[in-house]
Amino acid sequence: MKQIEVQILQQSYLLGCAEGQEQRLLAAVERVDAAMTRIRDAGKVRARDRIAVLAALNLAFELADREAAEAAATARPLAAEGGATDAAAEQRLGQLLLRLDEALAADTTQGA
Repeated sequence: MKQIEVQILQQSYLLGCAEGQEQRLLAAVERVDAAMTRIRDAGKVRARDRIAVLAALNLAFELADREAAEAAATARPLAAEGGATDAAAEQRLGQLLLRLDEALAADTTQGA
């Protein structure tokens, strides 16, 4: 495991990183640092631990929003396919009902 020194909110951290994952780690550090800096610069929160918690919550909300958008995008084509299947089933059911009505009508005329 590789050790990488990074800066988050002007504080150094030594982080372990799997080989080949350095760029992903640095991108994550950049996102966290930017989120924490925005909160600090807003001026309402000064304690580093509170800033970290708020940044984590903001990033979690962004992730949840992205996942919800992806789920909705995935559901749209499935709903369209389901609608086509429902229409086909509806048509098949209509045909079966028509045949049943014809069979019952024929049975009634033969029984009379």
